Amino acid sequence: MSSQSTALSNGAKSVTGGQPDGNSDALVVYGDRLRFVPRNILVTGGAGFIASHVVERLVSRYPHYRVTVLDKLDYCSSLSNLAQVANRPNFKFIRGDIRSHDLVLYVLQEECIDTVLHFAACTHVDNSFTSSILFTENNVLGTHVLLECARQYGKVRRFIHVSTDEVYGGESNMETESSILAPTNPYACSKAAAEFICRGYVKSFGLPVIITRGNNVYGPHQFPDKLIPKSICLLAQRRPCFVHGSGEHARNFLYVEDAASAFDTILHCGETDEVYNVGSEIEKRNIDVVHDIIDLFGLSAEANRHIEFVKDRTLNDMRYRIDSSKLHALGWRPQVSWEEGLRRTKTWYCDPNNLKRWPNYLSGLVPHPSLTEEKH
Repeated sequence: MSSQSTALSNGAKSVTGGQPDGNSDALVVYGDRLRFVPRNILVTGGAGFIASHVVERLVSRYPHYRVTVLDKLDYCSSLSNLAQVANRPNFKFIRGDIRSHDLVLYVLQEECIDTVLHFAACTHVDNSFTSSILFTENNVLGTHVLLECARQYGKVRRFIHVSTDEVYGGESNMETESSILAPTNPYACSKAAAEFICRGYVKSFGLPVIITRGNNVYGPHQFPDKLIPKSICLLAQRRPCFVHGSGEHARNFLYVEDAASAFDTILHCGETDEVYNVGSEIEKRNIDVVHDIIDLFGLSAEANRHIEFVKDRTLNDMRYRIDSSKLHALGWRPQVSWEEGLRRTKTWYCDPNNLKRWPNYLSGLVPHPSLTEEKH
């Protein structure tokens, strides 16, 4: 295998290693760190919440990258999430399902994809209790089809699989990337199963996979069936917020722009066959989150009138805590404070024009959403 180095105008050095198939990995040296430089990126589920922010960031910051989004436009996604980059020459949208082997393989070949960011998934824990088979079909089978197509195609140099901190289970220990997986709900189990298939493709076929496990992410573009956007929408309509059980369950929250920045770092600086926790030090009990939102609306004097305690989930883990020092070592740190992130989120959801992207968004404003009521 041959390689060559080329000096760049900014003092960095490009290191390119030839591949047997004629393709090449492009690595740029900045100081003592290598950065992977993709050419053609496929983002699955790119019209969804976190992925749409990642797409916006990549398309805008790196005009020399070509970004293709593959999304079936499920109930919680929207082309409006990609409006800022829709007309950019380095962006392309394809409507389709990752479970379609022929379509996925065609897209990889036609777009000359060298990098995959795999976000497409069913994600809401509440929904997984009533539609668990659908979660297996999308999260496990969908991931398997994508991996198999990448294996057959043979030119993917980075495959970033987006998982969740919920695969660790709900214990109070500080979990590292080497912790044992102990998922407790159907959603988390489907994501853990998908991770094991990824690992099989790494070991059996040498597929260059990176796995991420993230905390709860909040901010604009999220379908309002999750705690923060749902509570904001309910209060804006002068309706009480729903709190599961006692509200003592604690989560760590990461603003979506910080999450997008993390994926930027992992894409360029992460190492294949590695796992990276993507976490925040902002831990909040659900009841405290709701009180903070009520405060933003200036309703704290009568807070109890704006909270409705409802039946808890079938199973509700008490706490997720993850150690993100491995990602910090790559140079990433969250930048947006809880107060600022929550303020930006409230402003976005209180604009009724933003909610028009989901014609059925009112279906999420219930204590326990269910996919059995949705059409796909």
